[in-house]
Amino acid sequence: MTGHPKILNVELGSKSYPIFIGSELLSQKSFITDHIHGQQVMIVSNTTVAPLYLDQVARQLDEYNVEFIILPDGEQYKTLETVNTIFDALLKSKFDRTSTLIALGGGVVGDITGFAAASYQRGINFIQIPTTLLSQVDSSVGGKTGVNHDLGKNMIGAFFQPKAVIIDVNTLDTLNDREFSAGMAEVIKYGLLGNADFLSMIEENIELIMNRDKDLITDVIFRSCEDKARIVALDEFENGKRALLNLGHTFGHGIENTFGYGVYLHGEAVSIGMHMAAMLSMLEGDLSKEDINRIQNILSKANLPTTIKKSMDSESLIKAMSLDKKSIDGNIRLVLLKSIGDSLITGSYSKENFNTVISNFCH
Repeated sequence: MTGHPKILNVELGSKSYPIFIGSELLSQKSFITDHIHGQQVMIVSNTTVAPLYLDQVARQLDEYNVEFIILPDGEQYKTLETVNTIFDALLKSKFDRTSTLIALGGGVVGDITGFAAASYQRGINFIQIPTTLLSQVDSSVGGKTGVNHDLGKNMIGAFFQPKAVIIDVNTLDTLNDREFSAGMAEVIKYGLLGNADFLSMIEENIELIMNRDKDLITDVIFRSCEDKARIVALDEFENGKRALLNLGHTFGHGIENTFGYGVYLHGEAVSIGMHMAAMLSMLEGDLSKEDINRIQNILSKANLPTTIKKSMDSESLIKAMSLDKKSIDGNIRLVLLKSIGDSLITGSYSKENFNTVISNFCH
């Protein structure tokens, strides 16, 4: 696999870009330098990832004017204040419109860096180097960038595509087990919402995947990115089909916001949210009890939570969910399952069934 990555293309016309997936890519100069414009490069990382991989990336950029900014690690720092520290660094170093930002880290680093790139001088070049499973299979692909607000997750941001996504699976060697499991929530999501064969493959190989079999993980990342790239190509700005990728996210974002960012990892909250969406789908008459057990089983085998462990006020959760970007005129629209591998976006569900699910999970 070394030196010969799998390559996917996100087909968006003039904004199309490659996704490289393989081992030891951070040690191969061209994967990065082929997508740099100009001479000024700023690498944005965080206090966890920078000590592990910053020097390795910087060594590939000796012919450029390279600077670094190291952010604190955690969802609670995904704020406008943090983005402003990037703007401060860019302005103090006189970075111009030909500059390139490189996001080296997980989903938080990628989202913040992408938003800074979208905003600085109305848009500069940026490259994604995701180092967590969740960012590799989801957030680094598709151009969603942004930050959280106290009242809602990812409510401030922009659609802004990278020039390339470079996924070195070796970075997962240093990822802790909890973060790895959080990434598996997004992997399982692809199987539930539209790829039943992929879900079956995950079920059959879950122990090997959780033991980090490198070949299996590479295949899992490739197939996840393939599904996402296909949907993004059809609906870049989430006017329709792309919203299906939010399975479990409306519930999950509400949980994250209500408890405070960082109490639950994003993938953990999404896992609970997918279970909640499945339960509502069963009450709506689409899923069976056997389907629910199957979904709960695969999430549990990935060491993900399926219930809210702490008490939560139902009204607070509903209020947080009402701020979701898919809501229209106060109506909370959800991604529900017609069957495993078949999903829909709808606001036409029984409010009694919705309240039953909220009540059951909150108490």
